[in-house]
Amino acid sequence: MSDTAEAVVRDYYAALRRGDPLSPYFLESESTVKFGISEALFGFDEVCEALHEQTETTGDWTVESSRLVVADRGANATFADDVRMAWTDTTSDEEYDFETRWSGTLVRRDDADGSTPVTTGESKTAAATTGEAGDDDRPDWLFASMHVSAPHDL
Repeated sequence: MSDTAEAVVRDYYAALRRGDPLSPYFLESESTVKFGISEALFGFDEVCEALHEQTETTGDWTVESSRLVVADRGANATFADDVRMAWTDTTSDEEYDFETRWSGTLVRRDDADGSTPVTTGESKTAAATTGEAGDDDRPDWLFASMHVSAPHDL
C-alpha cells in the first residue's frame, strides 16, 4: 500500500470508486471518528459497520478531488479537500450528487521507534465484515478522523 499520507487519501478515493472495503484505511481505536453528510460515527467498530453497509448498498461512485492539501507532521498528517461525490443507492435506485468538503487526521501506522501504535488485527466487527486484514493489507497511514460535509448557502 501507499507510503505517503497524500497517496493514502488518493487511494481511499479510488477504493471508494471501486467499491472496495474501506475499513482498512481507519485506525482501530475507540477514538476514531467519521462524520459524513448525514452521520456521526464514533469508534472503529461503528465506522467499520457503517462503511460496510455503505459499500453493500451503493454503487456507481464518482469521487473528483479538486483541492487536496496534505501536511505531513511526522507521526501525524492532516488533509483537506473539495470533492464532488456522486453515487447511486442500489436499494432505491436514487442518485445523489454533492459538492463536499473533506478534512481529517491520519496517523502513521508505525511510529519512529518501530513500535506499532495501532492494533494490527481486525476487530471482531471488521473481521466479520471485511475479512482478515493483516499488516501488509493496511496502508502506512490510517485515518484517525474524517469529516465530510456539504456546504449550504446562508
